[in-house]
Amino acid sequence: MSTNPQPKRREFFYGLGASLGSVAFSSLLAAEENKAVGTEPRKGHLPAKAKNCIFLTMEGGPSHIDTFDPKPKLQQLHLKEFTRSGEQKSAMESGKRYYVQSPFKFNKVGQSGADMAENWSHLAGVADEICFFRGCQVDSVNHPTAMYQLNCGNRFGGDPGVGAWVNYGLGSENQNLPGFIVLPEVSYPQGGAANWSNGYLPAQFQGTPLRPKGSPILDLFPPEGITAEHQRQNLDLIAQLNQQHQKRHAYHDELGARMESYELAFRMQMQVPGVLDLKQEPQETLDLYGVGKEPTDSFGRKCLLARKLVQQGVRFVQLYHGSWDSHDYIERAHGNLVGAVDQPIAALIADLKRTGLLDETLIVWCGEFGRTPDNGVRGGTAYGRDHNPHAMTYWLAGGGVNAGHTIGATDETGMQAVENVAHIRDFHVTLLRLLGLDDNKLTYYHAGRFKQLSQFGGKVISELIA
Repeated sequence: MSTNPQPKRREFFYGLGASLGSVAFSSLLAAEENKAVGTEPRKGHLPAKAKNCIFLTMEGGPSHIDTFDPKPKLQQLHLKEFTRSGEQKSAMESGKRYYVQSPFKFNKVGQSGADMAENWSHLAGVADEICFFRGCQVDSVNHPTAMYQLNCGNRFGGDPGVGAWVNYGLGSENQNLPGFIVLPEVSYPQGGAANWSNGYLPAQFQGTPLRPKGSPILDLFPPEGITAEHQRQNLDLIAQLNQQHQKRHAYHDELGARMESYELAFRMQMQVPGVLDLKQEPQETLDLYGVGKEPTDSFGRKCLLARKLVQQGVRFVQLYHGSWDSHDYIERAHGNLVGAVDQPIAALIADLKRTGLLDETLIVWCGEFGRTPDNGVRGGTAYGRDHNPHAMTYWLAGGGVNAGHTIGATDETGMQAVENVAHIRDFHVTLLRLLGLDDNKLTYYHAGRFKQLSQFGGKVISELIA
């Protein structure tokens, strides 16, 4: 007689229904857990120095070879032509090519002897506060998909941005300001606002972009004749009606997030004007950041505003500067770009240190990929570089990083990372760790499983942490 008889038809469907019920019940429990998370400040999973993050995004892909990773070998190979082919090679990196030496000389700067192109004259003064990482790699050579992977961990978009994850994990120290603020260019980066989306997280964790021209936030001030008391009465009435509606649709978190956004907007009218007004800053501070002169005025304002925002308890501030996509004439293109950001970034580091905020503020400088040591022959030779996902340099400062060190290395031409090689997901995991967050614990139940920034886990790059 069989010890495992086949179940009868009725027993089979009964068991199937029970299993579906358990899945549904688990889903409801997870939804309740997700719903309980608000924007109030929370402790991380692990001890950490960093409480806030300023994320300096050089959109377009800055060349590591012409900034922080010198390659003398390219002087010997300069203008040497060759042909690259292979099934795994993109159309951009295939075909007839020629090597390009860097147009910039490099210096050893600071007591650490960090390699830095000579046109980073201001940043050289704070080099000992920086940890350079040359081992990072990504998966895409296309700007939008690479931007999504840098910002969301997912090349195809739709997932929460890094700032949204940090805001979700730690909450905001200032309930009168958004926990995640973005300072974009007039033209949004490739991929658009999805780069700072909340994705599947509750809507209150999405990034709030401030307009680079005109009023940073539209309708920041109430219309003439409308007092704060009038606004309060209107909000109370709307809240009452929304709460009645929410009781009938308890799992529609968009309504709750909209109610919170109304309240936050009301509170922001009290605090934001003072925070955004740079005229209150001493002239000495404005001069430090290069505000009021070209070419540093625009990015200088962003860096100074970032310092003021983290000083007010904003958890994550992301700054954009572009475009670093220098396929041709890299001496002119990168020269102008470095000239616009060098002084403001150095000032940000020095100012945070002066105000005692550098230890608790993590600064990240990065692009979406690196550049190739060679260029395609496109009607002649205009010295530039194509996209390179296999090697790039990111750097970090403040917030418990291993300052004064250079970690990782690329090959003799800068085409491939060869030492301390790490995927961008490992860099994300390390960034979270510096803020006291464990990527494996910072999860959110969505679409039937618990999701995380790294997608499916990563490894902390321990060498980057002091």
